[in-house]
Amino acid sequence: MLRTFDIVLIGVMTAMASVTYTIKHRAELKLEEVHRLESEIKLEKDTIELLKADWALVVQPNRLERLVNNYSSELKLEPTLSTAIVQPNELPMLRSQLPPETVADAKDGAKGASAKAPGGKVNSAAASKNGDTTDAEIRKAIADVAAAPAPRPVAKAPPLLKHKKQEVDDIATGSVDE
Repeated sequence: MLRTFDIVLIGVMTAMASVTYTIKHRAELKLEEVHRLESEIKLEKDTIELLKADWALVVQPNRLERLVNNYSSELKLEPTLSTAIVQPNELPMLRSQLPPETVADAKDGAKGASAKAPGGKVNSAAASKNGDTTDAEIRKAIADVAAAPAPRPVAKAPPLLKHKKQEVDDIATGSVDE
C-alpha cells in the first residue's frame, strides 16, 4: 500500500511542478509583452515631443513673416478684411432645413410644371391664372409660404489662394514640407 501511495504522490508532485512551470513561463511571456508595450509607448511619447518641438520651430512668427516677404509676389497674399469673415447666421441653409418639395398631381400635367416656384412649391398666383386652384388651395399655399423659414443671405467667400510652385524654405528644421 505504501508503494502505490508513494507513486501517486510522486505523480501529483510531478503534475504540480509542470503546472507551476507553465504558469511561470506564461507570466514571463506576459512580462516581456508589457516591457515591449512600455518601450513602444515611450517611443511614441518621444516622437510626439519631437514633433511638438518641430512644430514650434515651423510656426515661429519671425520665420513666417520672412517667408511671406520672400514669396509675396508668388502667393499674392492680402490681409483679410473684417467684413470678409462670414458669421454663422450668414451661411446658407442646410438641405435638411429646406421645406419639403411638393409634387404636382398628374392631372396638372404641363400646367402644374409651369406653376412651380424655384423651391419646388406650387406658385399659387400662376396656378390661379390657369384656373387650376381653388381659394382654399391658395390660402393654404399662402399659409405654407408664411410658415416657411426665411432663407439666409449667402455671403461671398474670398477667393482661394493658389500656389504656383512648392519650394523648400531655407530653415533646416528636419520637417517634411506639405
